[in-house]
Amino acid sequence: MDEGGSRIRRRVSLPKRKRPSLGCIFVVPTAAELERGDEKKEEEMVAENRRRKTAGVIPVEVQPYLLSDSPDCLFLGGGDTNPDLLRRMPTDRGMGYQHNDSEEDMFGDYDSFTENSFIAAAEDLEQKYMQLPELRKHATDFATENVCSESIKNKLSVTPIGNFTELQTDKHTENQSGYEDVTVEPGADLLYDVPSSQAMYFENLQNSSNDLGDQFMKERAWKSSSHNTVNEELPHNYIEQPQQNDESSSKVRTSSDMNRRTSIKDHLKSAMTGNAKAQTPVFSRSKQLKETLLSEEINVAKKTIESSSNDLGPFYSLPSKVRDLYVQLKGIEKLYEWQHTCLTLKSVQERKNLIYSLPTSGGKTLVAEILMLQELLCSRKDVLMILPYVAIVQEKISGLSSFGIELGFFVEEYAGSKGRFPPTKRREKKSLYIATIEKGHSLVNSLIETGRIDSLGLVVVDELHMIGEGSRGAILEMTLAKILYTSKTTQIIGMSATLNNVEDLQKFLQAEYYTSQFRPYSDTLKKMDPDHLVALVTEVIPNYSCLVFCPSKKNCENVAEMICKFLSKEYLKHKEKEKCEVINNLKNIGNGNLCPVLKRTIPFGVAYHHSGLTSDERKLLEEAYSTGVLCLFTCTSTLAAGVNLPARRVILRAPYVAMEFLKRNQYKQMIGRAGRAGIDTIGESILILQEKDKQQVLELITRPLENCYSRLVQEFTKGIQTLFLSLIGLKIATNLDDIYCFMNGTFFGVQQKILLKEKSLWEITVESLRYLTEKGLLQKDTICKSEEEVQHNFHITQLGRASFKGTIDLAYCDILYRDLKKGLEGLVLESLLHLTYLTTPYDLVSQCNPDWMIYFRQFSQLSPAEQNVAAILGVSESFIGKKASGQAIRKKVDKDVVNRLYLSFVLYSLLKETNIWTVSEKFNMPRGYVQNLLTGAASFSSCVLHFCEELEEFWVYRALLVELTKKLTYCVKAELIPLMEVTGVLEGRAKQLYSAGYKSLMHLANANPEVLIRTIDHLSRRQAKQIVSSAKMLLHEKAEALQEEVEELLRLPSDFPGVVASSTDKA
Repeated sequence: MDEGGSRIRRRVSLPKRKRPSLGCIFVVPTAAELERGDEKKEEEMVAENRRRKTAGVIPVEVQPYLLSDSPDCLFLGGGDTNPDLLRRMPTDRGMGYQHNDSEEDMFGDYDSFTENSFIAAAEDLEQKYMQLPELRKHATDFATENVCSESIKNKLSVTPIGNFTELQTDKHTENQSGYEDVTVEPGADLLYDVPSSQAMYFENLQNSSNDLGDQFMKERAWKSSSHNTVNEELPHNYIEQPQQNDESSSKVRTSSDMNRRTSIKDHLKSAMTGNAKAQTPVFSRSKQLKETLLSEEINVAKKTIESSSNDLGPFYSLPSKVRDLYVQLKGIEKLYEWQHTCLTLKSVQERKNLIYSLPTSGGKTLVAEILMLQELLCSRKDVLMILPYVAIVQEKISGLSSFGIELGFFVEEYAGSKGRFPPTKRREKKSLYIATIEKGHSLVNSLIETGRIDSLGLVVVDELHMIGEGSRGAILEMTLAKILYTSKTTQIIGMSATLNNVEDLQKFLQAEYYTSQFRPYSDTLKKMDPDHLVALVTEVIPNYSCLVFCPSKKNCENVAEMICKFLSKEYLKHKEKEKCEVINNLKNIGNGNLCPVLKRTIPFGVAYHHSGLTSDERKLLEEAYSTGVLCLFTCTSTLAAGVNLPARRVILRAPYVAMEFLKRNQYKQMIGRAGRAGIDTIGESILILQEKDKQQVLELITRPLENCYSRLVQEFTKGIQTLFLSLIGLKIATNLDDIYCFMNGTFFGVQQKILLKEKSLWEITVESLRYLTEKGLLQKDTICKSEEEVQHNFHITQLGRASFKGTIDLAYCDILYRDLKKGLEGLVLESLLHLTYLTTPYDLVSQCNPDWMIYFRQFSQLSPAEQNVAAILGVSESFIGKKASGQAIRKKVDKDVVNRLYLSFVLYSLLKETNIWTVSEKFNMPRGYVQNLLTGAASFSSCVLHFCEELEEFWVYRALLVELTKKLTYCVKAELIPLMEVTGVLEGRAKQLYSAGYKSLMHLANANPEVLIRTIDHLSRRQAKQIVSSAKMLLHEKAEALQEEVEELLRLPSDFPGVVASSTDKA
């Protein structure tokens, strides 16, 4: 075994002689034949000239054989040659080849093909030899023979990539053709390249040879060293030409069908032309073997699951590559015992629905990921993962994109304005949809409508306890109820750290339940005096991390500053350079702006974290905290339910969230951040309280978790009415009895005895359907089945369909329709203000309290066209002026319209300036609020677009809203939008990448993470790898969609007249 690669041995067989020996090395035609015509003499003198320059060469026609599955492993057989006669062939790679579309131009005046060449000599001797009478009778064999003397040695080197295999000719072929084995020993002489794209030529030639009835060589095992074999050495990128030996003697016979034969010159010219034109594919034998192994393991695992056998695959029915990826990407080498138990539960093996509950940091997500991978790779079904927040969706997208690239599935984001409805239908690769609660509901609706719900094999719900929280809980319940009702093959997995009345959820989801109190460390609760906060913090930082939860956003900032005042100057020296980089990066993403509080606290390794920060700022601070540059966060309770930011010590500054006393599940989530699994080995939680709160705190830490109750009826327009509208729109249930039956199967139906006191479920169902009918969203048809029996059927109206397709809150659907209708009468398109107003979210209007002086100042700066928009909406400058000066107003103006226009001014300024800092200062709003407004507007704009697509009268809005939605989603200059499509790339990072030359998705997908780290400031290795993986995933997704579109266009339509006729005839 050489260092450069393995040796392989090949047997090259040449046909045995079936004619008398020619007796000499050269095949010399007779004098009579040479003098057949005077017109040929000049040509033959040139040929003689060539022969003198090719002394010692036996030219033969070459029949190439493909000896390996790898197109690079090729054998080109031929006679002994003088190495000086062969020129080095130009290749696609490394030879400076320039593409030329003309074959004639490529070989035009290049004399090596006509003079002083082995090929020319071969052709001349070949022509003369074929004219010998004694040979014409053998012209039926297409073969080459070379009988070597004892000292002839040929050396062949081939360029494989990856693993090598031992290959031989088939005995059957050997016997039939009368082939004789010839041993070719290694020598050392001239080296020349053969490009891997040569494979195209040999494949074509092989097909041609098959037509002639040739027997081709096949792979077989090496059996005996006593046989004479071809011993081939395989150094990288070389083929060594056969070596000349003066003492050798050879006998040559060339025979073929003259009508079908092609000369060696034509073959090689054609091959080189093809090589020059073709792109050089990169063939990797090792990659092929790995893919084959992965495919075999997936098939084995698939059979295992189908047979419900306990004999699992290498890694819980998954390929061993999955285990390697977890070690490589996440550092997980071994599962906890409870995780192993959960994954091997009988209910999981039988694909039953499952709810499992563990404390925060117990490792729930890993179990869900393994189950999702089983579904994607083994069962070959799509998977939906529902997460509570956009930030968590993006974090999970980044984390799983690498798995998708390596294992061959797509990871698609459904959050904010992102997501396609219905999703792209894929025939080969499967998709993992990662969605927020709202987008998950829309996705399920679209799958039901298109009859594809059965393609969804698994639905995973994180934070299942949110089913009892407000309108989002109602939407989550509707989603799960529809899946249960419409698909019997879709498995549902629910997980949460905080569940109490799990029996109700079990009954609703028809699920098994698994729980464990496992934590990788123990919790501690200490009651300390508030004055010792600094002392508690300094026991941990800067070597370990600490989280201090505060009741309000303002309190977060105050506590951060207070702690820094008492910290020693020594803390300034800890990772000083890295902290300076964080400050500079914050300035860059804020276009030179930096929060004064952060400017004072970051040098100490301290920062605040709440919704007042922009997405860019939050992401940068979280990364700095994760890498240990920042060691202390003062934060609000939202961090506990958000991204994974663990700590050695968690301190609760007070048992309050804003003005409300802490709930049990909130408390458990906060202290669950202490000592997260795989990151820290110890976790401590400390609650600071006052005497007056002592009794409530004792109850808080000892009482059981809060119960979880359905919100389907309490959230009237977003709950039960929306559910009924979609049931009828999707034709899941269209009459009163079917709808009532469906309701009994919901979580609300399970809890109806507890939740319903005054009215029955039947009465609530009838009232809700009557309300939808009166609102013009449904129409009722009465069918008399008999004199006594009457059935009420419902069908959805156009407005109703538009509302449920656009997922518009039914409280606003008629207002939206009226605003859009009014907009058609005088839509102002000189600026984006009018369209922006129409896409400003209604639910944010009630929270808006305009600063009237700012409002008046902005109003007075409007152009005439923009003032015309305000006039159309009924808002005058005099009204705003009077409000700003505090004067009484007699004329009645719609307050909601005024407030909505103010918010649209904020959004309009953002679209023009694309700088959140500037806009937040201009309108005196927290920059976090401005960004939330922008995110909400982008999402609502997407909803309005889907609403308009269902109503023909609003056709004019469709193209306009597509562009506006894109502008609101990214709110950056147009050149940065392709980069921001990649998960994890926000505006600040997109500017850095663009400046460094990465200007498109293709650039990022082909980037080297190590080069990115050196090129882009403040980019960690983990971030660089995630960006590249996400870009590759997005690029593959787009390429696959285009490829499937092409195949769909080229496929014969199923309703093609001839096809229909033929199928009818067969029937």
